[in-house]
Amino acid sequence: MHGPELFIDTQIIMFAKLLLATFLGGIIGTERALLARQAAGTRTFALVALGACLFIISGNYIDAAYLGVVNFNPTQIAAGIVTGIGFLGAGLIIFRGDTLHGVTTAAGLWIVAALGIAVGIGLYYVALFTTLLTLVVFTGMWYVEMRFKHWFAPPDIQ
Repeated sequence: MHGPELFIDTQIIMFAKLLLATFLGGIIGTERALLARQAAGTRTFALVALGACLFIISGNYIDAAYLGVVNFNPTQIAAGIVTGIGFLGAGLIIFRGDTLHGVTTAAGLWIVAALGIAVGIGLYYVALFTTLLTLVVFTGMWYVEMRFKHWFAPPDIQ
């Protein structure tokens, strides 16, 4: 397939994309909720991935359905998603005294928005691999950070 028919999905494919995006976002959000004990967890992450995917599916449909009738660029939707997620992420980041909190969760929301975009345009394996890498960073890096803290921190911090 070439041209606009490449982006015309059947309803069942659209539903499957939405389910996959929600599932992948939910997996990452569950790590945030259970292991990191963050307020933005399973539901928040699943909804961000779902919303990003829906925006992309809608944009692809509009572009294919009205090709030649309107001047429409679906990649502008992805840019809008990134901007919107920036505002959500900024709302998660707070200062408590001299420390900054919520940056990792905000970065996670940024990733699940990208996952939703990837699923929406059909990059399923990329989205699955990115989910795996994100979970490795979220969970595996705890171990690495604790090891480095133990090895290199002054004795009074351990």
